[in-house]
Amino acid sequence: MLTGVAVALLALALSAFTYLSLERVGRRAWVPLVCRAVAWTALGLLLVNLSCSVRGVPLRPVVLLDASLSFGAVGGRWAEARDSAGHWGEIRSFGDERLREDTTPTRGRSLLAPALIGAAASGRPVIVVTDGEIEDAREIPPDILARSGVRLFPRNRHSDLAITRVTGPIRISAGDSIPLDVLVQAFGQGLPDTVTVRVTAGSTSLARRRVRLTGEPGGRIRITVPSTRLAAGDHLLQVALGSSGDPEPRTDSRLHLVTVTPTPGVVFLAGPADWDSRFLYRTLKDVSQLPVQGFIRLNASRWQSMADLRPVSTEAVRRAARRADLLVLKGAAGPMAQGSSARGIWNWPSGETGETQIPGDWYLAPGDAAPVASAFLGQPVDSFPPAIQLAPTSLPAGSWVALSAQLGRRGPLRPAVFGRQEGSTRLVTVAADGLWRWAFRGGSSEQTYRSWVAATASWLLGGADPAQGRARPVHPVVASGRPVIFEWIGGSPPEPVGVTWTGSAGAQSDTLHFDGGGRATAWLTPGEYRYRLSGGGTGMVAVEQYSAELIPGTVSLTAHEPKAERPAARSAAREWLWLFGVCVLALSGEWLARRRLGLR
Repeated sequence: MLTGVAVALLALALSAFTYLSLERVGRRAWVPLVCRAVAWTALGLLLVNLSCSVRGVPLRPVVLLDASLSFGAVGGRWAEARDSAGHWGEIRSFGDERLREDTTPTRGRSLLAPALIGAAASGRPVIVVTDGEIEDAREIPPDILARSGVRLFPRNRHSDLAITRVTGPIRISAGDSIPLDVLVQAFGQGLPDTVTVRVTAGSTSLARRRVRLTGEPGGRIRITVPSTRLAAGDHLLQVALGSSGDPEPRTDSRLHLVTVTPTPGVVFLAGPADWDSRFLYRTLKDVSQLPVQGFIRLNASRWQSMADLRPVSTEAVRRAARRADLLVLKGAAGPMAQGSSARGIWNWPSGETGETQIPGDWYLAPGDAAPVASAFLGQPVDSFPPAIQLAPTSLPAGSWVALSAQLGRRGPLRPAVFGRQEGSTRLVTVAADGLWRWAFRGGSSEQTYRSWVAATASWLLGGADPAQGRARPVHPVVASGRPVIFEWIGGSPPEPVGVTWTGSAGAQSDTLHFDGGGRATAWLTPGEYRYRLSGGGTGMVAVEQYSAELIPGTVSLTAHEPKAERPAARSAAREWLWLFGVCVLALSGEWLARRRLGLR
């Protein structure tokens, strides 16, 4: 404003100086003087390009539409919410990490925070249209949520019985039983006190049990399924409720994929048995998801099962060792590994085959570059019970060291636990005896021992499996709306891998693109699929009808309108067309007035 007044006063002063001092026209000059002052004022404003603030035009809102499965569950109001959202603004879907727009609610999660933060950064009004059952409500910045509008379409509640969890082994040996832990939960009122749970594989009925529902938490039950009716290979078990009578059938069944193998996944051979083998066998059974079978040799030719001490023939032991995924050899059991196709071999030489053993108190220290080093992070390993003897060995080329030993905390460090990879086989050697005392002592030393056993077994089993190829699914069964995630297990850096899915709708091809962490995602509709990777590798995955989104949840948002704010805007003088007209008219008026005065 002050700039405009200054320009007008300067234009008036210059016009008056011209007509009154230079041309000396006198009182007759007031008409051309005013016209020139107006014209020069308009020109000055255009040159300065004076601007002023104005009320901006309201922007079209961004409407974040909840596309999670909860909106399309029984009692959901998806159609009503979608039609209303289309009238309120530009629709963008949210729910999970997928960046596509949805015409149906198929997303397996209700994540609002990433979408809301991104929409708020656009500067446009934001309206959230949801049923209110948001998974990450606590992670949403309160100021952004307060500025945004929330319009709720809560689902109509109904009673429901649901199988919310099924856990069990993913791999068993032929003849072993399959223990399945099942959790059945009740939501709402008017539901029965007991319900039947049945387990089937295809059209084959395997087990049936009654479970009593104990209030809101539901009922837990363990169902032991015999594997005698299952052939070797992959089997998709369906755990389903009997006639529950509730309106949401998709929560009444769950899937569990189990692989039946002719021999155990982990075979432990100890000859002879000692305290290290006893504690290692027990820990392997606790931490490994694969079936573990152990054999001990009490004399030169007699093998017995470590589970029940029943006699086992030498040929049966040799056959199990040849087919194991992970082979653990303690003492003089090494010759049994000949011809084994195991992906990992864990060797514990303890002097039975003539190795030199140096007794003493060997205190251990963790290495830094070992793939199992995470098991020792933050643990005072040097204060744990020492090993009682050590077999001095030379490190093969390319080996890493997980634990080093020092006699009496003095002298040089010697490798006590080390490993390497030879082709597609991974090997770990434990040259120290007495590590069982870590587990026997309890406390942090026991937990470190268990973590080390689990990490070592996991690394040994991470070698290339010809049946699985260069990648394998992290979880072979996922809930509806969740991706099947593959992890890279090839020895080379991750690279795109072609995959062919075969399901009820036929075969379809795709490509797995792995990220920097060696993982790739595949989004599939509910069903059973056989996959085949380019370059070798087959398996089975399944996507359930079940999703946690289908179970009635807590409404974590409250409805409120967005703050009505008009965007700030400015209007510049060069955008004012009338100002150009004023300038032209003023100059024309001055010319006419000067002609009447006889001036040029």
